[in-house]
Amino acid sequence: MKIFIILGLLFISSLSAFAQTNTQQPATTTTYVRPDAEERFKKYVNNAIGPTAFIGPAFSSTFKQIRNQPEEWGKTSKGFAKRFGDSVGRNVIKQTITYGLDETLKLDSNYYRSSKKEFKSKFSNAVVSAFTARNKNGKRVVGVPILVGTYSSAIIANETWMPNRFNYKNGLRDGSISIVTKIGFNLLKEFVF
Repeated sequence: MKIFIILGLLFISSLSAFAQTNTQQPATTTTYVRPDAEERFKKYVNNAIGPTAFIGPAFSSTFKQIRNQPEEWGKTSKGFAKRFGDSVGRNVIKQTITYGLDETLKLDSNYYRSSKKEFKSKFSNAVVSAFTARNKNGKRVVGVPILVGTYSSAIIANETWMPNRFNYKNGLRDGSISIVTKIGFNLLKEFVF
């Protein structure tokens, strides 16, 4: 429950900050150009199975290995392999659903760094981007592909290959944790990389 409260507060504060910064500067400061079909497909492949697609699962499975989650898999190399496979599988499902819905709805769920330099704009962009996508004109809209992809992948994993005690409720929790983690990675991209 705490995760939902934190998530809601972050989202609301970032939306208000984002709305304030968007009204202060004219919309012509950044020009969004939707990537072409080939670029979008390359991003999908890279995000799903490219070299960078394994960084998140490596961190996630290492963290779960240290905490022995789920404990049924044990703290062995076989347990780590299951955790890594779980993380990779979730990512492939999430990326595939997100890409499919992006293409169907003509949206772009990729992350774009803020063109503004002040902290508030960068922070707001990192948080709001976890929940939004861009339409063909570059306007932010509710990120249905991101949200459906994130929660679906977590629910599918918990209902299929996770130990029997896991179910869709764990999937909803894992999806929320994934959104918060995405915000964290967005903040790193915004301020560090």
